[in-house]
Amino acid sequence: MKREIVVLEQSVHLAPIGTIHSCFTEKFGIPRQPGMVKSATARLELLPPFNREEMVRGLEQFSHIWVHFRFHQTVDEGWKPTVRPPWLGGRKRVGVFATRSPHRPNHMGLSVVRLEAIIWENGKPFLELSGGDFLDQTPVFDIKPYIPYCDSIPSASCGYARGEKPAVIVVFSDSAETFCADYLAKTGRNIEQLIEDMIRHDPRPASQKGNKSSFGMLLWNVNIRWIVEGDNFFVESCEEVMD
Repeated sequence: MKREIVVLEQSVHLAPIGTIHSCFTEKFGIPRQPGMVKSATARLELLPPFNREEMVRGLEQFSHIWVHFRFHQTVDEGWKPTVRPPWLGGRKRVGVFATRSPHRPNHMGLSVVRLEAIIWENGKPFLELSGGDFLDQTPVFDIKPYIPYCDSIPSASCGYARGEKPAVIVVFSDSAETFCADYLAKTGRNIEQLIEDMIRHDPRPASQKGNKSSFGMLLWNVNIRWIVEGDNFFVESCEEVMD
């Protein structure tokens, strides 16, 4: 007897439970995977009615959490059935479901990050995170504790997604170093370490690698300019952008 498979179409409404406040205020330079830049920080603000004390009770016992979020700045760009992953040099296409591209049918993302602390301000909980790959103002739809004995699978294979090993030299100009020291003293943010960690993982698109090039990226409210010569990365300047 032939079996008939019936697919029911349904509309699902998801309400964000929180918003990410991240050091990454533009898409360029965001790490390709969570955990690659451990100095990258973010704060998850829980929104009403999900910002109640009992909803995070016990979460402080876990070192890491899963964050389910939406790639909100790619929604208007639509989704693609195939994409060019950076691991393959941006030349070969694979199916979108074989990648972590933001250009997905529902633009959903999933990252595991370190939970540094849960702090309270004016009676509201905020989760302090590190090692994230979130764009500022990212909407969050769920969080779950990371459980090593079942979430980590040492024998898993990763296909073409090979681990990336930083192999570049990062040098700061005198003026850039001075700016970073002053910024740390003023804000408590170690932006020099963040810049170095990000550039070591080479955030350039595959199409822009090869020749001497100049690049810029925005971290928090700081515009950073850097150039590339071979394997040497030189941070020319850092300038605070006024709101």
